[in-house]
Amino acid sequence: MEQPDRIFLRDHVLSVEIGAFQSERGTKQRLRFNVTVDLREGVSGAQDHVDEVLSYDVLTQAVDVALADQRYNLVETLAEKIAAEVLVHPRAARVDVTVEKLDRGPGALGVSISRHRGRVEATGVQAPVAIQVHAAGSVAPKGAVILVPKAPDLPLPVGGDARRIKLLALDQAAWALAGQLGLEIAETRTELEAAAQMRQPVVWAPARLAADAPEAGETPQSLGFWLASRFGARRIDFVLAPDAALPVAPAGSDLVVGRLVPA
Repeated sequence: MEQPDRIFLRDHVLSVEIGAFQSERGTKQRLRFNVTVDLREGVSGAQDHVDEVLSYDVLTQAVDVALADQRYNLVETLAEKIAAEVLVHPRAARVDVTVEKLDRGPGALGVSISRHRGRVEATGVQAPVAIQVHAAGSVAPKGAVILVPKAPDLPLPVGGDARRIKLLALDQAAWALAGQLGLEIAETRTELEAAAQMRQPVVWAPARLAADAPEAGETPQSLGFWLASRFGARRIDFVLAPDAALPVAPAGSDLVVGRLVPA
């Protein structure tokens, strides 16, 4: 029988306050995490596209989310929480989690569990994100903000797929903007999610993600609203002059639309 493809995190060591004994309270000890995930689909069909596979960031984020949830007395409880966080992802079929204490004995002491489904509630490794449709004169934002570049003020080639040409022009504008502001570029959903988890602003180059989604449109405004809906963003800001009309969110959206005045 063919074995499933797997991804794994090995020898991930963090200092954590954990333990049921009084001597373990108010002090940190080293924990080592090993997480292996059986994938529902093989990686051979991913076409070398990062959005088609389970990101390795999911594993480290599951550990971080579990640790942020509460203080644990038992590594067994912590392992269950990590397993649940991984298994909420549809590409994860099964997970093995090992959590070891490295400072409580002559060797490593811990637990290993295998789960096909979570046995505790998952918090979910999601981070709130805001969208900003950029314009000349605005500065680099702080925190989990995705910047949509301004359309370039240049004539575009005529003929062929006009929408794709506009998206590629926005990609060029994104690379230029990232260089001006000293920010990273993100082309895929995985890259955008990773930046949000790290609470870092990033410039979106939209062609790769939006090319096969005609409903996203091809203007910075339509792309910004589309991306906000895809990410469940709570807010979108447009860099506009005080007297410029502020775009209106699509019908049925509870997205907050704000204005940022360029310097």
